[in-house]
Amino acid sequence: MTKADPLDALEQRISRLEARLSESDPVTIPAEVLETGTLWALEGLRLRTDELGAVLLVGHVRLPDGRISQWQEASDTGALLDDDWAEAADVLAALGNPVRLHLLRRVLDGACTVTELTEVDGVGTSGQVYHHLRQLTAAGWLRGVGGGRHEVPVARVIPLLTLMLGARR
Repeated sequence: MTKADPLDALEQRISRLEARLSESDPVTIPAEVLETGTLWALEGLRLRTDELGAVLLVGHVRLPDGRISQWQEASDTGALLDDDWAEAADVLAALGNPVRLHLLRRVLDGACTVTELTEVDGVGTSGQVYHHLRQLTAAGWLRGVGGGRHEVPVARVIPLLTLMLGARR
């Protein structure tokens, strides 16, 4: 029995995915929707979902440090309503503190070390900043990038900004 080559296995998986993509029917968004620009994302989502509907999270952001975050995630309504929402409590709770939100905002602006962050008004001592950074890191909103620096992972930028948009009244 010979051991399968990981590269061959990967090539086979890619081939299967490419075949599935070529077999799927592309969804065409009517020209009038594209021309008006009115609710174009919503119309595209409606064309792709059943009568129960879906939720789409999408965005494109260039961060001050030059990184680009492009994100798209969708879920049908039934799956979201069937989820155990309590499982999201820790991730959401990490954002439920004004100091943590302020720190996240500053990290997105380019302040990345504890020294830089303790210079921000209202965030407290370096020990308090470390405490908040641990909470944000454990919830996935931040990650260490070496040299004592922190960043918001690119894959979390759009979800974070979407939550901020959703929190507007």
